[in-house]
Amino acid sequence: MPDLLIELFSEEIPARMQGRARADLQKRMTDGLVEAGLTYASAAAFSTPRRLALTVEGLSDESPTLREERKGPRTDAPQKALEGFLRATGLSKDELQVRDDKKGQVYFAAIVKPGRPAAQIVAEVLEDVIRNFPWPKSMRWGAGSLRWVRPLHSIICILTREDGAEVVPLRVDGITADNRTEGHRFMAPASFEVSSFDDYAAKLKKAHVMLDPAERAAHIWHDATNMAFARGLEVVEDRGLLEEVAGLVEWPVVLMGDIGAAFLELPPEVLQTSMKEHQKFFSVRDPKSGRIVKFVTVANRETADDGATILAGNQKVLSARLSDARFFWENDLRVAKAGMGAWQEKLANVTFHNQLGTQAARIERIAKLARELAPTVGADPDMAQQAAEVAKADLASEMVYEFPELQGIMGRYYARAAGLDPAIAEAAEMHYKPLGPSDDLPLHPVSIAVSVADKLDMLAGFWAIDEKPTGSKDPFALRRAALGIIRIVLDSDLRIGLERLINMQLLAHTIALNTDTAEEREVYFLHDMVDEIAHHGVFLAAFHAVLDKLTGADETFEVEEGTWLANLRAALPDMSDDLLAFFHDRLKGHLRDEGVRHDIIDACLSMPGNDDLTLLVKRAEALSAFMETEDGGNLLQGFKRANNILTQAEEKDGVEYRFGPDVKFAEGEQEKALFAALDEAESVIKQAMSDEDFAVAMGAMAALRAPIDAFFEAVQVNTDNDIVRRNRLNLLHRIRETCLQVADLGRIEG
Repeated sequence: MPDLLIELFSEEIPARMQGRARADLQKRMTDGLVEAGLTYASAAAFSTPRRLALTVEGLSDESPTLREERKGPRTDAPQKALEGFLRATGLSKDELQVRDDKKGQVYFAAIVKPGRPAAQIVAEVLEDVIRNFPWPKSMRWGAGSLRWVRPLHSIICILTREDGAEVVPLRVDGITADNRTEGHRFMAPASFEVSSFDDYAAKLKKAHVMLDPAERAAHIWHDATNMAFARGLEVVEDRGLLEEVAGLVEWPVVLMGDIGAAFLELPPEVLQTSMKEHQKFFSVRDPKSGRIVKFVTVANRETADDGATILAGNQKVLSARLSDARFFWENDLRVAKAGMGAWQEKLANVTFHNQLGTQAARIERIAKLARELAPTVGADPDMAQQAAEVAKADLASEMVYEFPELQGIMGRYYARAAGLDPAIAEAAEMHYKPLGPSDDLPLHPVSIAVSVADKLDMLAGFWAIDEKPTGSKDPFALRRAALGIIRIVLDSDLRIGLERLINMQLLAHTIALNTDTAEEREVYFLHDMVDEIAHHGVFLAAFHAVLDKLTGADETFEVEEGTWLANLRAALPDMSDDLLAFFHDRLKGHLRDEGVRHDIIDACLSMPGNDDLTLLVKRAEALSAFMETEDGGNLLQGFKRANNILTQAEEKDGVEYRFGPDVKFAEGEQEKALFAALDEAESVIKQAMSDEDFAVAMGAMAALRAPIDAFFEAVQVNTDNDIVRRNRLNLLHRIRETCLQVADLGRIEG
């Protein structure tokens, strides 16, 4: 069985495209070979800036011969039917067979597709892959029609057997496949022949080319960390940058250079970001001071002066870049020390979203919500409001304009320079977090208030304009925002009623979307309405009450049918429920990752107070633990049995059995024992649920298992005595209601 080697040699492939290109080459080639009837043992793809390579081991020599029988029309069918069958099979009438069938004699075609040699199949598949390769961007060159990421120069395509290597006959747009390639552009530009993948990789290394990107990355990191360690320093880890730099060089040569003394006082994040974005340099840090003091660059060649000339050039360019950064930093510090008012004014002219207004308007809403949240999370309301007002001021700074990824980080520095409380400075950075599942969470109460307010306002805003995530599309990272709130709430054990806050922000956004031309008096009343509703626990009732109050208090304030304000009465509950359901969906995923079953979560979500995520999770965890026990499983069966009998009886009789059962109609000891057990359990469960002690509530439910089992074993519910039957059905209703105080057990499976 031969081994296949392919190399596509071109001008430089952008580093960001190489990983996907390796995967595409391997998948498309192997899928095409298998589809054509060939099998293989293993495959691996590699890349350098100038080549894509693929090795396929254990490829079959040829595809198998395929035999297929195809049933055709009856022998007495119209001539056109027979002609169509012949065209489809590619046979003549004389080559058809006639066989007896249930409906008479029928034509059959025996089609034989002979196997083909591997070389022929490889050539067809590779040509198709090259001509239809899914580069994000591609180009044409010269007079040809072929498109490639950069001009394609040569193709290696060989099949290697024990008796030697065979060049696969292939010609693509004037490029003929052969067994020759080139080494490093500067250090070994001569071409050479290869006979197998092992020969290819070995000769490339002699020609100063490391074929495997993982090997190049490991080499870079090894040399960089050793250089830093020898000087008592450490390289700032950046896996994304390491992967990118490994895709920029074929023969990595690691060099360490100095940062000019004039720039060492810049914030470490500024130095690191500037060097990474502009120069692709790694930052080298002094672990004692935390300052960035040197840089590591990776050259693509060895030089006679051991990289001195390269370093000198890099340091000259870096100095120019850092001079710009220092200019931005010094200018921004002057604004910050003056109180950041100039930046806050500029944000009034910066659009957040064309339907959701300016950054300044958004900040005003966030500050109001942060103040509302502050007592709940243990923060000072005035400080939470002030933190929200300045948290995004750095968006108007020169440094963040140049490096948007530094938003928040620079806000922390500028808040400190303005002399603000450290908690406010921390909120400027931490309110954006978490940005991912492993990112840090805000811990200080002020940061928590601003972070939750920021994310909740964004979610409510996009819900108000019906820009919700669909499928895999989430351009505004709304799923991440909801998960961020969930993680913050659960990690800090916060008791936040989300529904009221959601409604408050939905109303604020809807007002903002519809009052551009409203009279000042109406706008004044509307904003008063938001303030008044913010302090009501039952939001929607308060909303309607205030709206009715406004319409009655001022004859000029009318809610005409069909206007946005009239429609809001009906639309707000649906929007609110939909956004809360969005939170619940994200919470389900979070809890499933923690090992909580989906039906357990659904059983808890159906209970009152499901907008209190901390309470919801505690209930779900307690119920999950209870259902893992023998008592839990057996009680669930007893509940389902009681519920099923009761439901069937209510449907049959057309009445609801909700009246209190009376123990005086109980006929046996088991029935009387169940009455006593329910009396005891109800009082315990009621108090436990009031105390939010779900473990005690589950224990009280567990105590019902034995009396319920005994009741069903000893008693026939649907007895001939109507009075006793009604009493027992009412008793089943009591079982159901007692259990439903804890969770909706009807939603639990099995």
